[in-house]
Amino acid sequence: MKNEQVPNKKRHIILSLLFLGWCLSYLDRMAMNVGIVEIAKDFNLSPSVMGVVLSSFFAGYALMQLPGGWLADKFGSRKVIVISIVLWSLFTVFTGMAWSLMSMIIIRFMFGLGEGGYPAASSKAIADVFPKKERTSAQTIMMSSNSLGGVIAPLIATPLLVWIGWQNLFFAIGILGIFVAALLWYYLSPQNMQVELVEEETVQKASFKDVLKIPTSWQLAIMWFGVSTVIWGLISWMPPYLVDVRGLDLMSMGMLTSIPALAGAIGVIVGGQLIKSLLMGKEKYLAIISFIIMIGSLYLLFNAPSVTLVIIYQSICMLFHGPIVAIIFSLPHKLFSKNVIGSTFGMINLGGMIGAFLAPMVMGYLIEVFDGIYASAFMYIIACAVLGIIAAAGLKPNRPASGGRKQEAQNLETI
Repeated sequence: MKNEQVPNKKRHIILSLLFLGWCLSYLDRMAMNVGIVEIAKDFNLSPSVMGVVLSSFFAGYALMQLPGGWLADKFGSRKVIVISIVLWSLFTVFTGMAWSLMSMIIIRFMFGLGEGGYPAASSKAIADVFPKKERTSAQTIMMSSNSLGGVIAPLIATPLLVWIGWQNLFFAIGILGIFVAALLWYYLSPQNMQVELVEEETVQKASFKDVLKIPTSWQLAIMWFGVSTVIWGLISWMPPYLVDVRGLDLMSMGMLTSIPALAGAIGVIVGGQLIKSLLMGKEKYLAIISFIIMIGSLYLLFNAPSVTLVIIYQSICMLFHGPIVAIIFSLPHKLFSKNVIGSTFGMINLGGMIGAFLAPMVMGYLIEVFDGIYASAFMYIIACAVLGIIAAAGLKPNRPASGGRKQEAQNLETI
């Protein structure tokens, strides 16, 4: 059938702005992970309380995943994207105004609620703007922004933290967000997106209840739980670990933490290309191998005798998290129709954000209970990665022209 699509030039402008929005969201989050060392001094926080502060964002973020996906499907991606960016930018500014531990926790929780609508809405925008054959590549490019944001954030946030203090750091980042929201409001407007007609396959309408019946949805959510536990456990606790255990200063810590993030960005992009060309239909094998290498590098990381090896092993872990991210966020575009894509990504991201919520808090508790020893905290994230392997082992992605798993393929194609 004929379907309206945005002209190619404007698709790439919109993708660039969605990419920028993701980078900004990571900058906002990473600012807290970099700043927590100084914030802990100002508020006299123990490791377990630091974990609660870091996890408070993810509590709000996780709660908003399913509503955010539903709102994007119901009211359109544009409204949810812009409102989300405006809200999280305002609460980024408010973070710099926090006057007590409780106010900080509440503000970070509200910040998470504000940002929680963006992941599903931005994925919905990809489905709205790109024809189906291009959505996997567009989604992979957009998700590589997570790791790239992890590269940029320490390089920007750490010097600003040293020069102007953590309060002014949050003020500056919040103001930048309002500017990005204005750009997306303009470029996602119906008047600006002059459409053209292209051929698109006919897909049966489906509801979110139908999505819940497909095992692949749950498997991707559990895989994302495992990956997010590892990544946000490392992002949250590597800065204090490098400063308190390995003896680095803030500037050195900020520079070094950007190296693994760069490896992660490369991993997402390369992983996306692999599943698009060489490994289509073999996603589960790539995911299992990547999980195993992640676990091995994590074990070596906390036993490493030098800072250099710590960064090398963390970089290997981040490099191989990339293909898993590419698989998790590309398969839904192949398997589900546009009318439920926001809700589908909301469900998957909820799984990931439960892991991200628990990781800083559980790790902080374990570090405190074991008198500052980080080994138990690393074992926790390794155990969660094993859950990801189990979920990946049952993954049955739709493989066109494979002839196998016919019934599941038929089920998926109707969703």
